[in-house]
Amino acid sequence: MAALTLKSNIGRLIGEVTIPGDKSISHRSVMFGSIAHGETTVSNFLKGDDCLSTISCFRKLGVKIEENGEQLRIFGNGFEGLEEPKELLDVGNSGTTIRLLMGILAGRPFFSSLIGDESIAKRPMTRVTNPLSQMGASIDGRSNGSFTPLSIRGGSLKPISYTLPVASAQVKSALILAGLQADGESVIIEPAETRDHTERMIQRFGGEIQKENKAITVRGGQQLTAASIHVPGDISSAAFFLVAGAILKESEIHLKNVGLNPTRTGIVEVLQKMGADLEIIENNENRFEPTGDLIIKTSNLKGTVIEGDLIPKLIDEIPIIALMATQAEGTTIIKDAEELKVKETNRIDTVVQELKKLGASIEATEDGMVIHGQSTLRGGTVSSHGDHRIGMMLAVAALLCKKEVLLEKPEAISVSYPNFFDHLNSLIQ
Repeated sequence: MAALTLKSNIGRLIGEVTIPGDKSISHRSVMFGSIAHGETTVSNFLKGDDCLSTISCFRKLGVKIEENGEQLRIFGNGFEGLEEPKELLDVGNSGTTIRLLMGILAGRPFFSSLIGDESIAKRPMTRVTNPLSQMGASIDGRSNGSFTPLSIRGGSLKPISYTLPVASAQVKSALILAGLQADGESVIIEPAETRDHTERMIQRFGGEIQKENKAITVRGGQQLTAASIHVPGDISSAAFFLVAGAILKESEIHLKNVGLNPTRTGIVEVLQKMGADLEIIENNENRFEPTGDLIIKTSNLKGTVIEGDLIPKLIDEIPIIALMATQAEGTTIIKDAEELKVKETNRIDTVVQELKKLGASIEATEDGMVIHGQSTLRGGTVSSHGDHRIGMMLAVAALLCKKEVLLEKPEAISVSYPNFFDHLNSLIQ
């Protein structure tokens, strides 16, 4: 796709946006519907490229999935209903798809092969393949199973007691899904709490899982039963509008139906720490995942330090938080965020590189970045580098720029937010 000229030097943002379905929950709704028994219905499903890759993979595994707009009907026959795929399982750009799918395939007594795009080919897989191999799965791939393409022959899994070397919801979830198929109880210990959508999903589908402090215990041999899932709006997508509303003059944005899972609300905590004018209206109707509306207004922001256990709760929001920090008073320091190096891009280097092009005062560190506030952003040619969150961050940055901004590789944004520009343009006054 050709480079896109972004709207720049605009006045204010006013209006209401209903945030599209949560990407993490949409992925898991397909996976759990496929391994449960019966007909699962999913509403407000995110039809982004990543989640469509998950549907494609499970269809190749023999699961019947019907789509009607943002509604899905998934006809599951349990783990044992999955069939050996006749084709390669292509996960596209989705790290969630490949890592969680490996946990499912590790327990299935057949052969499968996984591939993805250029970005996936660079992302490390040993953090998943090593513990799954310890459980008894036979996994191989490029560089001794470090990178795609990967092949798996699963079945007959032993339970595992495993401490994650890094806080990763994807790795944790892969091991939980494998543990559901193991002969006995598995214990997974997190160094810091990560998003708990997988644990909530197991309970929604009638399964049992225990959590005590940072230790998660899952019993193998459980049968899951079909459920009805309404996917809340994605707080990671809402983050772009939360920041836009905070940093643009005379703005007020009302965001509807946003997921407020406490393992995901790091962006809310940072906004509050920085002094944002943010109102939260909680809605307790959805017992499965907490939701609510958010109202953000133009704010006088102050720099802060973002570190430690807060990082896993906002790892995907750091690019847009970095932009917000360029407009705050004082200096913002982000640390303990080494995990950014193994996302769709090395997000530490990419965020710094692209914001510098626009005139921001920002430096990369080994585990994060230092951002000096109240920068005047000027404009120029920037790139998403194929990373959807970098692309959306730069589109918000352009609104502040005095001159034209040209975005290369804008198509990456469709991975998680296909109608992002429609929603953004609807707010411009």
